Amino acid sequence: MKSKTWTTAARALSLLLLCCGTSAFAQGRPPLHLSGLINDYVPLLATVKGSPYEMHGQWSMDIHPEWASADFLADMTMSSYGRTASGAVDPTQPLVNPHTHHIKLTNMRITWDMTGCPPWGTPTHQGFQLNGTVSLATGNGTNGSFETDPPTSTLQVCITGGDDIKYSVTNSNITMVFGGPATMHFGPQAIHGVVRKPADDTDGKR
Repeated sequence: MKSKTWTTAARALSLLLLCCGTSAFAQGRPPLHLSGLINDYVPLLATVKGSPYEMHGQWSMDIHPEWASADFLADMTMSSYGRTASGAVDPTQPLVNPHTHHIKLTNMRITWDMTGCPPWGTPTHQGFQLNGTVSLATGNGTNGSFETDPPTSTLQVCITGGDDIKYSVTNSNITMVFGGPATMHFGPQAIHGVVRKPADDTDGKR
């Protein structure tokens, strides 16, 4: 089992280094940068006031291979919907209470596997993840009304994708799963998004 874990970790790290070269280990070099988009919904939940919500945003991750750590930032907009007299969602009343969020993880250790990551309908084959307490969780620029001071919400970020073969993308998908106080606003379910294709990605293979 340990041998398999180390093999997976080494493979994941090598896939990341293909994006930026081994020079990333050199002192003073910039970190490996990933970014992408978030588009998802918070379902109607009794535990989430104002739900359902629609979410759209972008995210970025700076990976420091020499320290096996990363920094993550997501910024997004959210809005709920109007309701009919019966309590159903009214599609004629979109964009109720639009607002923004900025979410941050700082200097988090990278786990080089997908253990505990949310599954996709069409499975991804490999990946890595960050887990930790958020260093920032705002609502319209200030500490979120759902959050403690200082923040105590946790966040799992999983980057997954296809195998390292031709016509595949090794880092293609992202999920975010909140824990703690933030679930009262974002819910406990996975929030889904996409990893943008790196500039040096050619022929569908990194």
